[in-house]
Formats: sequence, structure tokens, C-alpha cells
Amino acid sequence: MIEVSQDYYKKNGIAPMVRILTKVTGFKLKHIYGLFPSSPRRGACKMAGLTKPTGCV
Repeated sequence: MIEVSQDYYKKNGIAPMVRILTKVTGFKLKHIYGLFPSSPRRGACKMAGLTKPTGCV
């Protein structure tokens, strides 16, 4: 999740949406929310050392 988030940010300049994380990693949405219960996008960005995501999830 961390590497995927960092790679996506480097390529696109924004944090990946949760749906993109599910497609790229192959994890189910329920599993991702298990890893980051409050907010998968915000939690993954924080762990990856990226800026806070903006806009809707």
C-alpha cells in the first residue's frame, strides 16, 4: 500500500483514490479499511510520507 501510494503520487502528483488502491493492490475494500479504519486514503498518505489528500475519497 505504501509503495503503491508513493509510486502513484510520483506519476500523477496526487494521492491515489481508494478505488485505485483496490485495483492496483488486489486487496478488497474491506481489507483496506481494516488496515486504515478511519480513512484509507489519509492513512496511507500519512504512512507513505505524502501530503494530505484533498477532495472527496
